[in-house]
Parts: sequence; C-alpha cells; structure tokens
Amino acid sequence: HQHLGPEGVQQVLRAVRGVRRRAPEPRLRAEEFDGLREGWARLAEQTGNIFATPDWAELWWEHFGAGKTLLLRSLRGVDDGLRAVLPLYFWKERPLRVTRIVGHHAGDQLGPVAAPHDRPAAARALLRLLVEERCDAFVAEQTAASEGWRSLLGARLLAEEGSPVLRLGRIDWEGYLASRSKNFRDQVRGRERKLARTHDISFRLCDDPARLQEDMTTLFRLHRARWAGAATTFGAREPFHRDFALRALERGWLRLWLLELDGAPAAAWYGFRYGRSESYYQAGRLPELDRESVGFVLMAHTIREAIATGAEEYRLLRGGEEYKYRFAALDRGLETIGLGLTARGAVALGAARAARSGRRAAATLSRQT
Repeated sequence: HQHLGPEGVQQVLRAVRGVRRRAPEPRLRAEEFDGLREGWARLAEQTGNIFATPDWAELWWEHFGAGKTLLLRSLRGVDDGLRAVLPLYFWKERPLRVTRIVGHHAGDQLGPVAAPHDRPAAARALLRLLVEERCDAFVAEQTAASEGWRSLLGARLLAEEGSPVLRLGRIDWEGYLASRSKNFRDQVRGRERKLARTHDISFRLCDDPARLQEDMTTLFRLHRARWAGAATTFGAREPFHRDFALRALERGWLRLWLLELDGAPAAAWYGFRYGRSESYYQAGRLPELDRESVGFVLMAHTIREAIATGAEEYRLLRGGEEYKYRFAALDRGLETIGLGLTARGAVALGAARAARSGRRAAATLSRQT
C-alpha cells in the first residue's frame, strides 16, 4: 500500500506470522469390527469402561443386530491415529430414521468411545454423521453425566438413573468399614460370623474355563429363584451373557463369585474387573435363605476382595436401588439423551421425553416411529 511505511509492513508481517492455522477436523471412516478391534480396545482402556470395549459391542451385535444396519465409524486425525469410535446403528429406518448406540439395554454405560480431550471432536463428528445419514432422531442410553455428552451434542434429557460408585483409593478393608456407619459395620461383621456358625461357608471365584458354563447355569438358576421364576431382562439375555462371560474370562475380566453353604451354592455375584475398576452387574440367591442375608454377605465379600486385589473403585452400575447406597455414597449418574434432527424427529423425541425412564422412552419412541 502506498501509505504503508517500512515499520507498517513489518507489523503486518508479524501479525500474519502469528496467525495459527486452524487444525483440520479429524476424518470419519466407515469401519467393520475386524479392522477396528485392536485400536478400539486401546481406546476403551483409556475410558475404564468395560461396556466401551469392542468385545461388548461385537458380541451384542451378533446377538441383537439381526436385520439392522450397522453405522460403525472411526474418527482419525491427520496422522491416521484413532481419536474416537462411534458405534452406532439404525434402530428404525421407516417411517423415521432413528440411530442408537450398539450395546444398549444390556450395557450399563454407553456413548461414543473417546479419551476426555477428544470428546468435543467426537461430538462434532457424530453430529456431522447424523446429518450426512439423514437421520431424524438419535437416542443414546445411559451416557455418563460426568462426560458431558448432553451438552456437547446439544441433546435433550430423556431420563436419568443412578449409578453408585464406591471409591477405594488406597484404603484397606478396615478403612472402608470405618468410613461407614456403626450399624453397617456391625451388620457386615455380624452376618458373616452368624452364617459361619451354622454352615460350612466358602467363597469361590470361577476361574476355570471347563467349569464356566456350569457356574453360569448356577448364576441364572439362583437369579430366577430370587425373582420367583418371573421373566427378567437379564434372564432373557442368557445366551449373550454366556458368550460374553467366556470372552471376559479369556481376557481376565470376569468376576463370577459363588457363596456356598455346606458345599451347595446359595448365592452368586456376576461382574467384571476392567482396568482398576470392579463392576457389579447381576446376582442371584436362594430366597429361603434371605433371613441369613446370603446376598448381603456375598456383596460384602466381593468388595473386600476388590480392595485386596488393588481395585481403585467399585461400581454398582445402573439403578438407584436403596441397598446400593448402603455400600456406596457417591453417585455419578447416567443420562439417556436424544437429539431431534428433523421436525418429525423432534416431535417423536418430545413424546419419548414424557416417559421419564430410559426403557419407557425407547418404547414410546418405537410407537411414535
């Protein structure tokens, strides 16, 4: 410019050099389970969530994905490094196109799989994908409230659930008991002593592949006994859990505890150790032994063993049942969220929101679509 002197030119040059180029957005890539499994597993380890693993998603898809269209995408940086996994599928395609996250209902904490610093990029990629695929609505069950997916996606809250957690840190068993009420301490110590006075009591962890299916049969038998033979969602998914238990045993994740009285199973506890977290998923017990508190005694034993083997937290997973808060005071909370991308999708989600529970919201949405 004719009025710009040498000093002015230098100021412009310094300003231009100081402008940072905006980093390009990571790229979405269509994937199959086989090609993504290894990188996905490494990413899941960063989340500490067993329901974020490719093992959970792949087996769930094998059992429950028949007739559906998989919408599995990876998010990769300019160096082709894996930043996030979006394990989606088309739950409905007519009259509305509704997407959900692979693993729902059976899984207790879901969402895009990404390290904390990559969650904003994963959310932007998810929104792009939904628009590109012309989706009317998106529903994500049991996302961790602390991960902020509702805010990142601009989604609506459809339902909330409890998810109690016991932080263990470096405490020992006596330290844990000292953190609870005197009444609770007395019950933990007294109920097991009383049981041992009247029975030959033993706790057994299933670690033998040859015995796994027999022990899973015992788990489901005791679970059905606990509910007097009534149908339960856990019982309805027995084939899936048998397959996942085998995979989990191979990976070193399975925790299947049996409480035996006089050599016979009285209670069973089914859960997982993933990373430094122990997770309680389901249980069963003989109802005729309720007065002897066999379920309570076994639960206390699993916490004691989790502490002894170095777990940093004990997750009681989805559900705000009162008994869970006797063992754990912290609740991180879960959110079922929805996003309407078209006018029709927004109307359908509005009806689902009125249901106020994740399962009822999905059922309402099914009727709307």
